Amino acid sequence: MIREAALVLSDGEVFEGEAIGAEPATGITSGEVVFNTVLTGYQEVITDPSYAGQIITFTYPHIGNYGVTPADHESRRPFCRGVIVRDMARRRSNWRATGDLEAFLGEQGIAGLAGVDTRRLTTHIRDAGAMPGAFGTAAESDLRAAAQAEPGTDGVDLVATVTRHKSEHFSSTRDDGKPPHEVVALDYGLKATIVHHLRTIAQVEVVPASTLAADILARQPDGVFLSNGPGDPEAVVGAVDTISALLGEVPIFGICLGHQLLASALGAETFKLPFGHHGGNHPVRNLATGAVEITSQNHNFCVADSTIPGADITHINLNDHTVEGLRCRDLPAFSVQYHPEAGPGPHDSRYLFKLFDELMAGQKRAGGGPAQGARRPQRRRGRRAGPGQDPPPGGSTDA
Repeated sequence: MIREAALVLSDGEVFEGEAIGAEPATGITSGEVVFNTVLTGYQEVITDPSYAGQIITFTYPHIGNYGVTPADHESRRPFCRGVIVRDMARRRSNWRATGDLEAFLGEQGIAGLAGVDTRRLTTHIRDAGAMPGAFGTAAESDLRAAAQAEPGTDGVDLVATVTRHKSEHFSSTRDDGKPPHEVVALDYGLKATIVHHLRTIAQVEVVPASTLAADILARQPDGVFLSNGPGDPEAVVGAVDTISALLGEVPIFGICLGHQLLASALGAETFKLPFGHHGGNHPVRNLATGAVEITSQNHNFCVADSTIPGADITHINLNDHTVEGLRCRDLPAFSVQYHPEAGPGPHDSRYLFKLFDELMAGQKRAGGGPAQGARRPQRRRGRRAGPGQDPPPGGSTDA
């Protein structure tokens, strides 16, 4: 039975379709509408905690054709608000599949909308920017009201909704004959594929995002990993203070939100991109080697390039020249905006886990402890305006 439904954006634009997946009691699902350009890996995208608070529009027209399997989950459950597709496959065809995508959405309580002109929707978001929206079987007037009432992701601590509440240990799978390191990973919305790669170099203890620096250092780790996660870096309670206290005490590697939080702890400013980077084909130049890496990305916020004291930019996005990586000059810390673990996506950037391995090994050889001559950064306050945005109230956007 076809359930007619529609998506209404906060600017009033309407897109018709049919309801799939779970059906909320109110007939309405709201969130920030974004688009993702991956051709495969829809299950990993849907279960990535970084999509908390968001409605995912897939630009690829056929979604669900190879089904789902628990082996491909990136977290304990999906945290996205909903899923929008052009054509939901009615039959799966893959030997690994244990179920259908639509049934999975229903089981997980995730509402969806199929039959949508996703090309028109994507074009609209690209031109107007990511914005709140609401979809479902409710009346258009009710959907419009819900879209206009939806707060979006700005200024919301979404990390608190996705982080685990107690620590968890993962044994190392290292097989090169070298002893594994001991790594503490701060869970801001950690993906399972990242844990998989960290385990190839270390014993990993994943801890809640609220874990204090003193508690982390008491574990005497060889390194600290700052994970990916959803939303606005300025809204993550306590994260910058924790990272500031860790800088210079232990090697640090950050990915995505972890990159933004590390940059913030160094004194950098962040801004919101018009429609974010969500996909598996973003070209990034490694400024040290000149090589171009095709990367997997999922973020709405970005680090302002002229506001990073004490660090060098190591990678840039070739589409819009935004910051994609940094390395501290006097402290053992580096980070990237994109996803080198690539779940899903290309594998061009997995060497970064080896660099983390080498950074920790180098600190051990040097005797550990704070780097000689290292100076703790002074943090700036406020947010820098992004492309096409007005400067923050009360000041210039100059560094």
